[in-house]
Amino acid sequence: MPPVFAPHPDGLPWFTEGGTETELMFRHGFEFDHFCAFTLLDNPKAMQVTRDMYRRLLDQIAAAGGCALLGGLDYRASADWGTLAGYERAALDDIQLRNIAFLREVSAPYMGQIPEIRIAGILGPRGDAYALNRTITDTEAEDYHSQQIDTCARDGVDLIWAATINNLPEAVGIARAATRADIPVNISFTLTEEHRLRAGPSLAEAVTATDAACGPDARPDSYGINCSHPLEFEPALETGSWQARLRSFRPNAAAMDKIALCKLNHLEEGDPKELGQQMGVLARRLPQADIWGGCCGTWDKHLARIAPAVMAARRQQA
Repeated sequence: MPPVFAPHPDGLPWFTEGGTETELMFRHGFEFDHFCAFTLLDNPKAMQVTRDMYRRLLDQIAAAGGCALLGGLDYRASADWGTLAGYERAALDDIQLRNIAFLREVSAPYMGQIPEIRIAGILGPRGDAYALNRTITDTEAEDYHSQQIDTCARDGVDLIWAATINNLPEAVGIARAATRADIPVNISFTLTEEHRLRAGPSLAEAVTATDAACGPDARPDSYGINCSHPLEFEPALETGSWQARLRSFRPNAAAMDKIALCKLNHLEEGDPKELGQQMGVLARRLPQADIWGGCCGTWDKHLARIAPAVMAARRQQA
């Protein structure tokens, strides 16, 4: 059987960080090439700001009464992107371990305030999440992502969060690599304004096809959606048994095209209150979903609305 990310024994939801890169870039003014935020681990000033960001986030999780699932700066800590940023294999392994150590350090003071804290390793696609780039096969994806996944597994990370995946072969390869490393993985797809993956399939088709290609012994722990606003992904939530495989929702703050968001050069927060309400409705609709956070444009202000709304939905279902 593939590895499982166990639910909290009391059924409490897991709350995550928001759009780390956009927060650091547009609110705090830090620059990092190729969206490689892991390079900031070598910048003491940036890391002090990042610690303060995570403390504010953890304060909101503690206030809501949920659990924490923390990921860090490793979205692009993989070979191709690392090489562009000047990091070869040994340096990438080291920066990945430092990223995990940071998450453990910043969350340690909250051990008595938050019922449980777990750590996620984040990996993004080999190419640009918002373009198809060259075709990648499932075998290539398994080989490519193994380095980052294996490093997380060796250091005792609880979950791989594969973010902004836009094609099926890469999802399959990631799932196989995670199974081989004996670490659970949540495959999080990103959708276009047409409510589909950039490669073409609907969300239902992507979940069903990935499960079928992986088989029962290597399928992902679960699926999710990130880097999409509810206006983009809610029409994709068509009724069907496949919905039971959805566990994670991490929306963008603003109902804007992703490329347009990247070109704004400022933080677009959208309406945090409305986003919280939308996630509360979704939590009532999909009671199996237990991983909630945000993506581009979101941070503690948005989690302050999302977390109480999700907790209220859970109390209604108890």
